[in-house]
Amino acid sequence: MTMTDTTAAADQDFNDPLLGSSFKGYPRTQPPRRRSEIGAAGWNVLAGDLPLPLAVLKREALEHNLAWMQSRVREWGIDLAPHGKTTMSPQLFQRQLDAGAWGLTFATVTQLGVGVAAGARRTLIANQVVSDEDLAGIQLLLQAHADLRVVFLVDSLAQLALIEDWSKRHPESVPFEVMLEIGVEGARTGCRTHEEAVALATRLRDSDAAKLVGIETYEGQGATGSSEPDTAYANTLMDRVEAIARHCDTQQLFETDEVLVSAGGSAIFDLVAGRLKPALGSPVRGLLRSGCYVTHDHGFYKRMVSAVDERLGCGCGESLRPAMEVWATVQSRPEPGLAILAVGKRDISFDLSMPVPIARAARGMLEAQAVPAGWKITALNDQHAYLRWDAAEEAQAPVVGDRVGLGISHPCTTFDKWHWMPVVEENYRVSDAVAMHF
Repeated sequence: MTMTDTTAAADQDFNDPLLGSSFKGYPRTQPPRRRSEIGAAGWNVLAGDLPLPLAVLKREALEHNLAWMQSRVREWGIDLAPHGKTTMSPQLFQRQLDAGAWGLTFATVTQLGVGVAAGARRTLIANQVVSDEDLAGIQLLLQAHADLRVVFLVDSLAQLALIEDWSKRHPESVPFEVMLEIGVEGARTGCRTHEEAVALATRLRDSDAAKLVGIETYEGQGATGSSEPDTAYANTLMDRVEAIARHCDTQQLFETDEVLVSAGGSAIFDLVAGRLKPALGSPVRGLLRSGCYVTHDHGFYKRMVSAVDERLGCGCGESLRPAMEVWATVQSRPEPGLAILAVGKRDISFDLSMPVPIARAARGMLEAQAVPAGWKITALNDQHAYLRWDAAEEAQAPVVGDRVGLGISHPCTTFDKWHWMPVVEENYRVSDAVAMHF
């Protein structure tokens, strides 16, 4: 077998891994299967064919979200480079690229390696790269893939000095492509002042180790979900981005035929989208990096995107739809008004808010029903969730053995708790599966 054949075989295993009962959510009574074979197994979540807890993706909502976001960026005249850290799933990466994404974004070089193995060739690292190991890792990937592009962020002369020191010790390396990050006081990374950004951009133009190809910012940390303050905040930030982009353009500090301008979390992406193609002397490619849109959620992003819908004039159900659910079994009714579900912090996100009960199915029932409005998850342990309800709803209380479907808040921190997830139809028949590589 040639090196090319070996690589192809490895890539096939990576994109179509063997799944088995060592992964939670996979039936212990079933033999291992390739991911691509899961849809033919005939499983149904509500038939009890898979052990709970189980995180699932709703196919129709997933496909709707992919198409909706791609149509939006097309209307705005920009491109999408969705953040891969949300899912770290080669199958979902491919769906995003097939839908029309320009490329993919990552937060670390390790994540980048997963994306490249999955087939990504236009990539951003929306983060500063500073360590020797990570700089060397990027160079190795570039050497292995002649068609690969990697662009990462810089925000300080100190970071540039580390890059230059590494490059001097590795004269065979190619210059790194970088974007200048514009930051916000009190938030995360990025140049805090125009003067800092200008000084760094000027220094980059004189460097043999890196070349400036664009400007980047992240607006998500200042989002409130209220249109008036969010609009003012986003406009102020994007004014700063445009000012430094114009300076770099007029002073010929960019070393590229096409300037990249990028922003966009998943909360107020519409407020920055229209500012990603400033009029410069060179062509500009605007890149929106939203990642959570692919599954949306029932909590934080549902609330934030409801304001986006109002600004865009989207009716109910027209824009993003929740595509992820986590199903669990009622394992105990230890006292009145309390049920313990067999699901916890090891299985579902809790960093922004508690999960939301959205559906129920009695043992043996193949149809899910809505839950009473008063049902709430009030706490999580490692493997347990506390489901409570109002006294007036006692007649509708769950019993031991019932299944409860939970909506999540913040998909990123549910994806990273699973090695795989089945993709299901509206009747919870399993039609496909995805794998995750965190």
